[in-house]
Amino acid sequence: MFAGHFGLAAAVKAKEKDVPVWALMLGTQLLDVIFVPLYLSGVETIVPVGGMGYGSGLIHADYSHSLVGAAIISLIYGYIGRRAWGKRAGTVLGLVTFSHWLLDLIVHRPDLPILPGNLGSLPLLGFGLWRHPAVSAWLEGIMIAAGFLLYFRSALARSRNARSGAGGKSKKWAYISSAAMGVLLLSSLLTDTMG
Repeated sequence: MFAGHFGLAAAVKAKEKDVPVWALMLGTQLLDVIFVPLYLSGVETIVPVGGMGYGSGLIHADYSHSLVGAAIISLIYGYIGRRAWGKRAGTVLGLVTFSHWLLDLIVHRPDLPILPGNLGSLPLLGFGLWRHPAVSAWLEGIMIAAGFLLYFRSALARSRNARSGAGGKSKKWAYISSAAMGVLLLSSLLTDTMG
């Protein structure tokens, strides 16, 4: 669900002009960024469960994607954001980071542990929307479309509020940044759905 996470970051950027877009994008993907070295080292795994591509694996991300692990990662990233850009930015970045786990809860099969390392062998969580790839793809498509539209509207509004001398350049920048965001969002959706 890379695309859905990025769509959320674009939507949040529309409202949070003081938080850098790269920090929002990283925040929405931070659990997966941490997953990669754990996966490469064999600490976390993906087991195929049939089919190819979109949602075709049972993900054993017992540290990076546990409920408590996600909360700790979110708090740390929020703290870093607070130190860099202030209290509001830190809160936003912490919440955006934790949103990754919430969105994964919707699409993952029951493979999300509550405690790191699945301590206590508590029930695994996940509503399993990935079992229905077309519905999952539509949901992500809606999320990236909404994120793009909110981002674009916000960029145009900011360009209108720019000083008259820089207005033309601001409007051009609004279109360029929105086009770049659109390409990123569409590319992430294609990557998600085509495996």
